[in-house]
Amino acid sequence: MQVDANAFSRLDIAFARFLSQRTKFDENRKQEFEHIVMRVSHEQNQGHSCIQLDDKSRALMLASGLAAVPAQPTGCLPLVVDQNRLYLHRYWFYENRLAMQIKMLTKINFPVENLDPMLERYFEDRGDETDWQREAAKMAVRQGFSIITGGPGTGKTTTVVKILALLQELAAEKFLHIALAAPTGKAAMRLQESIAFNKAALPCPEQVKEHIPATATTLHRLLGAKPPSPYFNHDAEKPLMYELVVMDEASMVDLALMSKLVDALKPGARLILLGDKDQLASVESGAALADLTMALPDHTVELKKSHRFDENIKHLADAVNCQQHDTAWQILRKHNKDYAVQEPNLIDYVAGQQAEYLQLIKAQAEFDEIYRAFSRFQVLCSNRHGKNSVADINYQVEQKLAVQKLINLSGAWYSGRPVLVTQNNAAMQLYNGDIGICMPDKEQDGKLMVFFQSADGAVKKYLPTRLPHCETVFAMTIHKSQGSEFEEVLIALPDTVNPVLTKELLYTAITRAKKTLKLVADEAVFAASLKQRVQRFTGLVDKFSNPD
Repeated sequence: MQVDANAFSRLDIAFARFLSQRTKFDENRKQEFEHIVMRVSHEQNQGHSCIQLDDKSRALMLASGLAAVPAQPTGCLPLVVDQNRLYLHRYWFYENRLAMQIKMLTKINFPVENLDPMLERYFEDRGDETDWQREAAKMAVRQGFSIITGGPGTGKTTTVVKILALLQELAAEKFLHIALAAPTGKAAMRLQESIAFNKAALPCPEQVKEHIPATATTLHRLLGAKPPSPYFNHDAEKPLMYELVVMDEASMVDLALMSKLVDALKPGARLILLGDKDQLASVESGAALADLTMALPDHTVELKKSHRFDENIKHLADAVNCQQHDTAWQILRKHNKDYAVQEPNLIDYVAGQQAEYLQLIKAQAEFDEIYRAFSRFQVLCSNRHGKNSVADINYQVEQKLAVQKLINLSGAWYSGRPVLVTQNNAAMQLYNGDIGICMPDKEQDGKLMVFFQSADGAVKKYLPTRLPHCETVFAMTIHKSQGSEFEEVLIALPDTVNPVLTKELLYTAITRAKKTLKLVADEAVFAASLKQRVQRFTGLVDKFSNPD
């Protein structure tokens, strides 16, 4: 893993020099040591949990006196050398702890007799065709740890609500205490809506349905965030009270947060992870869901049949996921009317899509109607800055809407401004990824407030000046869109290739669209994006192949 020296941040350099000054190396060896430490610091910020060492580098790190090995007490040493990998101590701890805790979960089994008749009641007979939803249910009912993965529309939440009903039936009135969680407020709201929709049709007694949770929460709220510290109220010393935790959109959960979730489970509790292993990995370090699906095939079922997607969108997503540029581009060309927006018309098109919700604000409609209208359409960008970026499109759309007199740009906060929260604030119950709309408050003589819809459907409102950091969200990054779905998505790519553009990024963007997808992109940029893949260097998979 080679890194351009110009890529190192001031923090990478300062950290490496701070450590090298605490070694007894001569100047040449100090420089070698510093470069390795700068690499591990840099790569951790790029999403890797560790870097690979050759024999010479490994010997140098061990000779520094600042790197521990797993077989010895690590004390307060800042680095860990584990086989041929170098970690910052904290991330080695998270990875090692997660592997240890998951191994314990995989040893928990729940023998169930006469399960097939119950499964037949919940799942239709498909003859010789394998029903992967049924297989997932069979696995999850009998195991302490389960992963259900699959693309959008494959029925992950449909399956899990049946699993919850099966488990509550099997509990024989000693009903399980269950938590439903997701990484963001938007994802929690979607999980909750899906559970409520599917619960009504369950072939089970009403008493069982009543004990399937009606609300979902964010993971930070479930664990009890203690900002600004990285710690939570619930951990191994003070575990959660639930017998089962269901974690949706698990691909978004980074190594540290996944470790803290598993650590907070009470002894004997079950954990079910739901997610799409082919989506973008978490923004922070690690690729926990992808690694766990690879390491634990006996605890993983992949759902393969999509029940919701527009077929053309599904075929496009599959082609992108398989890096089949020619097939993907042919699909785009064949459905050019549906999929293409010419770049000169981009801002006009995006501004036109905002008219409905802005007119509803002027008509003093209820917030839930306004929010639904706004959430129908979203622009997704690969980059924050540059041509066709979040900053570029947000600025131009604001200017266009102001010219059309749909908004008044007399100040930073204006009626109709949609905002994306970018910092967690547990005290206000607002989290990174939450979307709100600034509008006049009818209960306060038209005073501007920012309205948000909670996962439970309740509406919250705040003074703009009280909010954690927010940004305008006529367009958002594809990373920020994870956990969300929109009836129509417009993907805007830059006019040149950059390292952010990968097949996982495009797959994630495409699969945010339920009905309509439009793309602004040059074929050469699109093709180059499909050739690039997200690759996270971690040691998690190997920790499951090694004996305890």
